[in-house]
Amino acid sequence: MQTTSISIYNLMLQFFQKNEPVQKVKAGTVLFHEKDLVEYVYLLLKGSISLGRVHLRGKDFILKVLNERELIVEYQLFKAHPHYQFYAKSLTDCELLFIKREQFEEFIQTDPEAMSALVEWLSTGYLKAQMKCQDLIMNGKKGGLYSILVRLCHSYGVQTGNGILIDLPLTHQELANLTYGTREVIQRALKELRQKDIILYENQKFTIKNMAYLKREVDCQNCASEICGIN
Repeated sequence: MQTTSISIYNLMLQFFQKNEPVQKVKAGTVLFHEKDLVEYVYLLLKGSISLGRVHLRGKDFILKVLNERELIVEYQLFKAHPHYQFYAKSLTDCELLFIKREQFEEFIQTDPEAMSALVEWLSTGYLKAQMKCQDLIMNGKKGGLYSILVRLCHSYGVQTGNGILIDLPLTHQELANLTYGTREVIQRALKELRQKDIILYENQKFTIKNMAYLKREVDCQNCASEICGIN
């Protein structure tokens, strides 16, 4: 999320940090499960959190990965007795603020600036979700993988001598969960990319050596960075 002086993240941080202690959670911690009754919204200060669903047949789908300076609100706002739509699990050690749902909703409803910032944040999230769906529908599993790699570069990319390092450890299975494909399909596509010298994979981290190739294959629209992310 691209933060500004009036972002919903910054407004909430200013309002709640003086009263809410920073909570530390270890990698692999589940913050909430799908269909749990909503108790908190979260401000992610440090670390990475995955949001997803587990299908009836047991297949895990990761819908997005959030890094630091993110707001986690995964329910229908201002509804009585809401439930979380997805699960949230820490991928790394994290620091968060836990904010009671009722306090969050009261803050939004009584602060016009916060309401405006929330609407802007939600509209950006809507566009981002639409673009992800477009990529997966129009480009198939292989193109979906290429699109996810591009998005990971925008969210976690670090320029190195070899290319753009995606500074987030990811197994082939986790990447498959992000692309809604099987590990076998993803492994074949990644092998092809390695053979073409498009990517490098070391210590569970990907380096994109030829970003232009991936963008060309998915007819990249060169969206603004706040739209083209994995968050």
